[in-house]
Parts: sequence; C-alpha cells; structure tokens
Amino acid sequence: MQFKAEVFQNQFLPQGAREVHAIMTVTAEGLENVAIPTNTANHEKLFGIICDISGSMSGSKIHAARSAMTQLVNLLPENVYFFLVTGFEQAQLTVPLLQATPENKQRAIVAIKNIEPGGTTAISTWLNKALEQFQKMPNAVRQALLLTDGQNDKIDERPLKNVLLACEGIFQCDCRGVGTDWKVAQLQEIASKLLGTTDIIPHPDAIEADFRNILNKAMSKSISDVAMRIWTPQGARILFCKQVSPEINELSDRAKVVKPQVVEYPTGAWGKAESRDYHFCIEVNAGNVGDEMLAGRASLICTVDGVENKVAEARILAIWTDDDAKSTKIDRRVAHYTGQAELAQSIQEGLEARARGDVEVATVKLGKAVKLAHNSGNEATAKLLRTVVDIEDAPSGTVKLKRDIAKEDAMALETRSTKTTRIPKDR
Repeated sequence: MQFKAEVFQNQFLPQGAREVHAIMTVTAEGLENVAIPTNTANHEKLFGIICDISGSMSGSKIHAARSAMTQLVNLLPENVYFFLVTGFEQAQLTVPLLQATPENKQRAIVAIKNIEPGGTTAISTWLNKALEQFQKMPNAVRQALLLTDGQNDKIDERPLKNVLLACEGIFQCDCRGVGTDWKVAQLQEIASKLLGTTDIIPHPDAIEADFRNILNKAMSKSISDVAMRIWTPQGARILFCKQVSPEINELSDRAKVVKPQVVEYPTGAWGKAESRDYHFCIEVNAGNVGDEMLAGRASLICTVDGVENKVAEARILAIWTDDDAKSTKIDRRVAHYTGQAELAQSIQEGLEARARGDVEVATVKLGKAVKLAHNSGNEATAKLLRTVVDIEDAPSGTVKLKRDIAKEDAMALETRSTKTTRIPKDR
C-alpha cells in the first residue's frame, strides 16, 4: 500500500503567537499499478450486517430489509466472510460467521426469509453480539452495516456507551436510519465512535441501493488498522485533531498516548485511491522574531499482524516573524475547512432553534449556513438547505424559514451537515 501525505499551512506566526494550524491531505495512491505488499495489507474481509427487527420494523420496512439483505448476501464475493445479527431488546445471531460460498449464501438467505419483527430496541445488545463475531478474525478488514428505524431505549444509554468503548478499534460501522422515527444523534454517536457514516433512508424501497453502496465501499478496503501518530516538541500540546474531508469526524477524544510527546488517533480502514484531509491545531511555546521550530511531525502507521509500518510522514513548522503580510495570511485550506466546520455547527444550531420554536435564531443560523455553503462551493449542502429555507440572497445569507418542512428533509440536512467539500479547482 502506498500513501502520500502533504501538509498545507501558513508557517509564519507573529511574535508571541502559540497556535499552529495545518491541514494534512493523505492519499492512498498508485494501487492500480502496484502489488500491495503482504506486510501492509489485510487479505481477509469480514462484513457484518446488523438489522433492527423490533416491532416498529413490521410491514413494508421488514419486507424491504429482507429483500435488501438477500441481495447483499448474493453480492458478496466468495472470498469474503460475513454474519448477520438481528435485534430488538435482545440480539440474535441469525447467521453465524461464514465464508460467502454459494452454499453458505443460500443458508443465510433461508434464515433471512424467516426473520419476523417484535419487541423494543436495545442497540447495545446488537453491537455486543457483532463484536463477538468480529473478534474471531482480528486481522481482517472488519466492516459493519447497522439498520434501524426507531429510537434506542433510554435504559440502554449506559450499556451502549460501554459497548461502544469495547467495539472501538475492532470494527467500523456505517449506520442507516429508515423512515423518520429514529434520532440522528443516536446513530451519529455510534458511527462517529466506530469511524463510520450516518445517513437517512427516507423510504424502505431505497434500502437496497444504499446497502449496495456500503458494500461496494467496504469491499474496496485493503488496510484495516491505520493510525495517525503525532509527535510534538516538549512543552507543546495538541489542541485538536479532526478529519475534515470527506466529512467532519472529531478525533481529539480518541487520543492514545504512545510515549511522552507522541499520541495517535485511529483513522480506520483505507481503500484504493482514497483521499482524506485532517486538521491539526498545536499549541507551542511562543517564539521570538526569527525563531524556527518543528511544531509537529505526523505519521501514518499501519499495523498488520502486530507489526508496525510507517507508510507516510509530514512535518508541521512554525516560524515567527514581524512581517504582518506573512503572519496575517491564512492558508486557504485551513480557512476553507474552518468554514466547513462552522457550516455544520450553524446547521445544527439552526435546526435545534427551529425545533424549539425560536424562528428568529433559526433564521439567522440557517442563513449563515447558506452563506457559508455558497462561499465554499458546497452545493450538496446548499441543496439540502433549500428544503428548509427560501433563499433570497445566498452570498449575504438572506433567507426565510419555510413554514412547512417535511421531517425527512430536516433529518437529511441534520444527518449530512458534516459532509464537506474540498476547495473548488478554480479557486
């Protein structure tokens, strides 16, 4: 596996300044024309399906879910392993860990046809059952897909947090909510902790297409255990580390101390030609005019069979100057992703204000979001914003809150608010 790492920043700081910002772009490149070395690749893949079968999934939802899971099983390559967990307040291992041979696929499809909904929702039990299966193949690329249509039971809040801690670093999980009776924050908590994505499937008939996309993405992964390791000089500290593209994922609370002055953050599995951006902010000891220092060194560490491989590295610098023209210039990538984070926050705050009936604050926040989306070229988010506000002037953020908003549109905007766009090529 070949990786390329590039750092973008304004290295120049005014005298006394302490914060150093940098964007690091990491790309898994050249995979089409090179053989992946055995010491940096995971050749086995394990795909877990976790499906809600609580009582609310009855009717068209369970029919669509059965059909989608059947198609998913049929699409699995023969060299892939898989399992199926179904759950309500308890979890059931409906299909145990199997290789996707024709015989085993047929066995799974028979089990899927016999699934019947009933009971309430306790997601912690589902994840715990899935964890048992994933732990059987510790060196595989491990990916899960979780589908639900309702809210997790309140009594499951603490057990869910505990099982998420146990699952972290073992497998990744993409979460999907079908319909509009589930809570965005609940699924985002799971997906964020397990380095996956969250999205809404408004209608059951769209489940199958979404499942196909998730499977295709999972099958493209070649490495499962990659960490971002950051060294900082004595006296410095990392204020935050977050993934900012293709979507925002806060990593700061995942920091693991490797040794003094060295911490690492999980990045999950990587596939062919994949590219992501990360935003670091490091606080260093203030320097005098003319001082230069290495503020940080970021490395990508791939671990396979317990062996660490450094596959890319980039340096973060700081130079103090009394030249205002140099020190006041903000790197365009840093500015862009700072704006994207502000965009996501404005959307979330605007929707929260709307939910509590504060039209004035909702209008201001969502208007700001429209302006930020317009300025950054984030057309996907701008399109979603048009479902909740009437835009009078996008550059200034002048909007009117729509009186009647479909619940699925508001949920789609909330769910996808963390998806970012890169700087347009013409900028």
